[in-house]
Amino acid sequence: MISRDWLSQRFANQLASAGHVGLLLLGFELKSGPGWLVILAVIALTSAILWGANYRRSRAIADTPTSRIGSAHQGYVELIGKARPFGDTPLIAPHSRTACVWYRFRIEERHDNKWRSRGEGRSDASFRLQDSSGTVLVDPERAEVVTDHKRRWVDGNMRYTEWLLIVDARVYALGEFTTVGGGNAELDHRADVGGLLEDWKRDPHTLRARFDLDGDGEIDLREWDLARRAAQREVLRRHADIRSQPGNHVLRAPRDGRLFVLSNLDPGLLIARYRRWTAIQLGIALTAGIACLVLMFRVSAA
Repeated sequence: MISRDWLSQRFANQLASAGHVGLLLLGFELKSGPGWLVILAVIALTSAILWGANYRRSRAIADTPTSRIGSAHQGYVELIGKARPFGDTPLIAPHSRTACVWYRFRIEERHDNKWRSRGEGRSDASFRLQDSSGTVLVDPERAEVVTDHKRRWVDGNMRYTEWLLIVDARVYALGEFTTVGGGNAELDHRADVGGLLEDWKRDPHTLRARFDLDGDGEIDLREWDLARRAAQREVLRRHADIRSQPGNHVLRAPRDGRLFVLSNLDPGLLIARYRRWTAIQLGIALTAGIACLVLMFRVSAA
């Protein structure tokens, strides 16, 4: 099982760096001008893409002000609060048995003195984020989770690694804030009126008792119109009751594809991390790009 955040931005940077080293070693083996051109072009393009991704992440965190949960606007927000279980019972990490609100794990097996992956996974259960002004339900599906609460241990030929967001941890969250129900409830007046009338039709005795004004045992067009108006008034009353209730706040992955991050790190540390990778990838892209241009010039001049 592959964890859905296995290509998180940090891992993508590390994987690309290892890939660059492998490509350079391949170039030394090939000792070919055209081969070096391809390798340098791939390195430059990969680092340019990662430079843009890291830059967008650092700007998203730096440019989004922190909101209080109780007064946060609908849309893209930054929140900070304590992580709480959704119900009375916290999640339990599958291997360390640690109480938490989110976990990711990796299992590896030692074979010929090398560790080989035997499985990965992560939790998708929602949890609550709470500050002094209110509570929001966090749906971690598709979140890029950055945590320094990491455990690794060896048991025989197996190695286990877990990343956790533990209960009561201070969690930074950046995502789409929406209020479900209450004043934001999506209600269909026409469909609800139709449904209510269908319910009344299933009890013809009560329907006639209410709307058979002439007592002939049938609901004529005029009487059915009265029933429809009564159903409309009833649905309007029900909708008003629903909208008068407090809604439930939810934080989830933005539908427009923007960054959705959860972390137990301070946002300043996250910004510094992404800026550091921004500088590294920009330097690699420029160096590889310049080297590629110089090599192209030399090849064309030869």
